[in-house]
Amino acid sequence: MTSLSLRPSLLEQGYELCELCPRRCGVDRSSGKRGVCGQTSQLRIARAALHFWEEPPISGEAGSGAIFFSGCPLRCVFCQNHEISTGGFGKDISVERLSEIMLELQDQGALNINLVTALHFAPHLCEAIDRARSKGLRLPIVCNTSGYERHEIIHELEDYIDVWLCDFKYASPKLAGELSQARDYPETAYQALGEMVEQLRRAGGRHCNSEGAMQRGIIVRHLVLPERIADSLNVLDLIWEIGHNELDLSVMNQYTTNEQCRTRSDGLERTLSKPEYEEVLDYADELGFTQLWWQESGTVSESFIPPFDLTGVDQSDIKAVN
Repeated sequence: MTSLSLRPSLLEQGYELCELCPRRCGVDRSSGKRGVCGQTSQLRIARAALHFWEEPPISGEAGSGAIFFSGCPLRCVFCQNHEISTGGFGKDISVERLSEIMLELQDQGALNINLVTALHFAPHLCEAIDRARSKGLRLPIVCNTSGYERHEIIHELEDYIDVWLCDFKYASPKLAGELSQARDYPETAYQALGEMVEQLRRAGGRHCNSEGAMQRGIIVRHLVLPERIADSLNVLDLIWEIGHNELDLSVMNQYTTNEQCRTRSDGLERTLSKPEYEEVLDYADELGFTQLWWQESGTVSESFIPPFDLTGVDQSDIKAVN
């Protein structure tokens, strides 16, 4: 894989009149103003550590080198990472420091570098990856995304991202508007995933090493929400239509109520029932997904949420947390 010698248009435009995410807020983040994502052009992260709770091809036994970025263009009412997505928690770092963190995670034995909710910092990511590769980074780069991304940005990152770990949350614009303030989510996620699949085809398809660690591929995650099973089935239809078995499907049952959702009376105040989850899994089988990941009971626990405590942000502070 080779790095781009010239930045394509959107990455070259960068943070001035920012259009990096589908919101296209047009804020001059380079002047210190905050975009819809809640961030300026200053890189900000909340944690960098080995992470063991992703799908097996990503975490394996060694762990994924997860870097959690502050900010997010979505406003999901059920968000479990609200401290960093909308709360602003994190610490400012330089591009050079980000590249060092990638190398430190590699030294810790990480299977990959896992960039979590990071594309509102896309220009800085490219620079940091280039620097790290020039200094010996040889791990696959995973982009862990909500799926709410511009397909043009996905296209421009082709030489940087090896594995897309991508949500597909909704098929219904109405539901997406209600729960994430993004009625355009289904169409946007559809186009973004389509671009990811085209990239994977150009690269030669899914590839894992001899130990099962994904080196190239796409894992699409869908979190099943209580009392919204019909939309989940429609989401699976869309995913199948785009990628069939060229991609992996991860159907998740770990919906956990947060403080905001506990006061609702539309199902989001409770956890997902076993029959609800099994109905979605059965439908995935009926569609024909063969690379299918699912979760056992007991995954609804706040212990799956990593502590956002600036672990690994400062020099020589990388820790593994089981």
